[in-house]
Amino acid sequence: RNLVAPMDNYSPIPAFMKFSQKCLSIYENWKIFDPFRNAVRKAGLLFCSEYMKAEDLQTNYINIGPVNKALNMVSAFHAANSDINDPSVRSHIMRVPDYLWVAEDGMKMQGYNGSQCWDTSFAIQAVWECGLLDKFPTLSAKVWAYLERTQILSTNESQSSPAFQYESCDNRDKFYRHVSKGGWPFSTSAHGWPISDCTGEGLKGVLALMDSPVIMSAVKEGVLKNIEPSRLYDAVNVILTLQNEDGGWATYENNRGFGWYEKLNPSEVFGDIMIDYSYVECSMASLTALAEFHEKFPRHRTKEIALAIHRGGEFMRSIQREDGSWYGSWACCFCYGCWFGIEGLIKAGESHNSPAIEKCCQFLLSQQRPNGGWGEDFTSCYDKDYAENGMESYGDEGSGVVNTAW
Repeated sequence: RNLVAPMDNYSPIPAFMKFSQKCLSIYENWKIFDPFRNAVRKAGLLFCSEYMKAEDLQTNYINIGPVNKALNMVSAFHAANSDINDPSVRSHIMRVPDYLWVAEDGMKMQGYNGSQCWDTSFAIQAVWECGLLDKFPTLSAKVWAYLERTQILSTNESQSSPAFQYESCDNRDKFYRHVSKGGWPFSTSAHGWPISDCTGEGLKGVLALMDSPVIMSAVKEGVLKNIEPSRLYDAVNVILTLQNEDGGWATYENNRGFGWYEKLNPSEVFGDIMIDYSYVECSMASLTALAEFHEKFPRHRTKEIALAIHRGGEFMRSIQREDGSWYGSWACCFCYGCWFGIEGLIKAGESHNSPAIEKCCQFLLSQQRPNGGWGEDFTSCYDKDYAENGMESYGDEGSGVVNTAW
């Protein structure tokens, strides 16, 4: 059980968890526990089956990712008495291609069913920042239509689907789900899981398009569907309710536990996975979305939004490292984190020459390569230290275009 290759043992299993696993092994194998174990297991399996079925319907059989997608599909097949033609099994099979793609060396399984909404939200904001929305009206109109139909449980079509029944308070409590209506996903509306930063960036994308006379004219004429203010209010509600007690934002849900839960981490290859922590990336996306929303809708939940932005800024300052950087958890790594840290603080009201901003700028300047770029690789992530020579084998004289852009 505990034989793991050193290179895979990123997060060694804590002693307490090893002890617990030994106790569970005894519980599994000693006959004396049979009556209790069988009764408890029957109830547990019943709830697990119900829980998986609920997520199947909430996500249109895509599920949150490929790992539990495979588990849920096999479980549905078992629950259907191995009937391959059972409707739930067929629905699962139809969604398998969402995760597959063919590379030059064979079939691959994606870690998600895409990043469509995330990429689109950033792309349209870039077009907006360049003042080009009306110079490319077809592009802008397509993005508006995409963001309109991708907002979770916000269209007539999505509200007529089985997923919408699970948005009730009773069902959300039963299946431990945060409010979904009004959020935006990482990938598609069908996926159904709203995320704090994806909701923030999706909201910012819509707010940016609202500055386009061409788009607003098309909405007024009925060429494009309207995104009513109430739908933007729903997005704001998702963001406000996802803010953690520490002032930051996590990903799919609030921080529901404690750091000591990591002593129960059963995985050697993933660290810090037992609860959803607040991240600089999610926090920046969420608080900047609230700030930009407030500029257009200053009377909606004014005090709550102002407080959320202030608390978010305090959190961003609290996690800045001594060297001035921020640790980025969702890309490689410090250049990425600095982008979110600086932008978040400025939107939270920090002056451009504040000590926190200047300290981060000094960090970035200290890491600039002789050719003007920046470069680090994934070793920054697990060493939690800037890999100053990380791109030597991949980039241009040690610099990478992505790190430099960040």
